[in-house]
Amino acid sequence: MLLSILNSIFCVAFVLFAYVNLNDSDSWLWVPIYMVASICCGFAIFNKFYPNVYLGAITFYLVYAVVLFFAKDGVRDWILKYRSPSLVESMQASKPYIEKTREFFGLLIISGALALNYFVAV
Repeated sequence: MLLSILNSIFCVAFVLFAYVNLNDSDSWLWVPIYMVASICCGFAIFNKFYPNVYLGAITFYLVYAVVLFFAKDGVRDWILKYRSPSLVESMQASKPYIEKTREFFGLLIISGALALNYFVAV
């Protein structure tokens, strides 16, 4: 029951995240990232689990998260160079590190949701 509720929340949230990324210049990347996660969570609501799909997606998401962590003006720079200022002051990514850092944490959230379903499935 709790898993179905969590997957319902994740499914709707990931669809909304995909929607708000439609007008971004990199929507070709982020809309599918969020939609794959949403579809996986949607299937899990109905007890349809696909562990191999989860592992493939999690691998891609975590590799991309590592890239964003070490990228110029990425998470590492946000922590060390910019001293971790707030990422949520405004919705506009006015500082160079904001978008990459937000994307990094989005990938971790998606990976966590899919990992939860993976461990339930195996």
